[in-house]
Amino acid sequence: MLFLFCSLMLKKNLHRYVLGLILAIVTVSSANIQWGGNHWKDIVESDGKGYYAYLPAIFIYHDLNFGFFEKVEKEYYNVNTFYDYRTKHKERFADKYYCGSAVAMLPFFLIAHAASLLSGMPADGYSKLYPVSVNIAAIFYLLAGLIFLRKILMKYHDDERLISFILLAVTFGTNLFYYTVCEPAMSHIYSFFFIHVFVLNIILFIEEKRFRWLLLASLSLGIIALIRPVNLLVIIAIPFITGSKEKLVETFQFLFRKTLWWIASIGILLLIVFIQNIIYKIQVGEFFIDSYPGEKFNWMNPQLLNILFSYKKGLFVYTPLLFLSLAGFIYLFRKEKFRFYSLLAFLAIITYVFSSWWCWYYGGGFGVRPYVEYSFAFAILLLYALKMIQKKLLKSIFVSLVILLVCFCQVQTYQYRYYFIHWSNMDKEHYWRVFMRIDLMIKNENLNKDLLN
Repeated sequence: MLFLFCSLMLKKNLHRYVLGLILAIVTVSSANIQWGGNHWKDIVESDGKGYYAYLPAIFIYHDLNFGFFEKVEKEYYNVNTFYDYRTKHKERFADKYYCGSAVAMLPFFLIAHAASLLSGMPADGYSKLYPVSVNIAAIFYLLAGLIFLRKILMKYHDDERLISFILLAVTFGTNLFYYTVCEPAMSHIYSFFFIHVFVLNIILFIEEKRFRWLLLASLSLGIIALIRPVNLLVIIAIPFITGSKEKLVETFQFLFRKTLWWIASIGILLLIVFIQNIIYKIQVGEFFIDSYPGEKFNWMNPQLLNILFSYKKGLFVYTPLLFLSLAGFIYLFRKEKFRFYSLLAFLAIITYVFSSWWCWYYGGGFGVRPYVEYSFAFAILLLYALKMIQKKLLKSIFVSLVILLVCFCQVQTYQYRYYFIHWSNMDKEHYWRVFMRIDLMIKNENLNKDLLN
């Protein structure tokens, strides 16, 4: 990994192959970790079971009340990883989770189903080809999302080598890599793709004022809501995306004059979102239900410091590259005040919302999961930080620090994968006990095994 980053900075043409290199690394990592032996049985885990379950329920079992749940759990899953994704409503079962991730996985599921039928493997939605197809879907959406992120970054700076460096940093220096390779059934990688599609199409609409960009933005926003409704927060980034108060006002004035455009866009958005309500109607006979009973936002008690700095799951503790990227705010404050305040407000609002969830650390998972899909904001800040530094020595130091933090994140990803870092019970003592202890990883000596009891 270190060699790859150094080569990118030294060789002028390597940036052309960055996406291919990322694809190769992520695919080989997935195959090595997930596809051999019985490891494929762990690809669809925890919440991912609920996101995925719509596909076999609709296309194989024709049962959206999930009567096949117990049979599948006994046949394919370890009793120690049992997780019931169903919620009961008036004596009938509904899926606790939203169906948008399943929509994103659908093409890959259908290919796996056809391949299972043709090869004679069990075509039950859970044999080997199905979870592997979920992993492949995550790899696809990672790569496609990075393509859109590259296009977004090109709107702010035209140095392709620098942008390729940032793509590498964001992929391997955050938990984006982990949620592609290790937990691909979770919703975050799919939200990552559609949020970046939305952002790019908003940028293009602001630039060209063409209906097709607004239409594509509405389509992607609808799927964003269908995957994870809280991610509608991305619309708060629109002031930052427009770049100035004048452009923001001009865009809304233009849209106000195009009545049919915004009516059609809102209509498309609502039609997509209503897919979930139709499913609820089929499941329990009602269009609207609370699929998260007892799980609420505590608006008066946000865990702001915890979500950012705690040893349990702090964003900047487990992905410190994102903290370093905040240096980009210095450039914005000096050069683009409107963008400075609008991006600061956007990140502050999403942090307030995320930290107000009753389970602010979001259960099991590496780092704080909800930030994964908002990589564009931190990537732009990192781009501004690198753009700001003109002196070669300072830039070399900053780039070296980025590379160091990427390596740091990869070590912690490994530690999390093999339980040196616990999924929910970390504290100061246990964190520093294994901090960067590569020697323990080599010897497979886990000093935090007491957390596993």
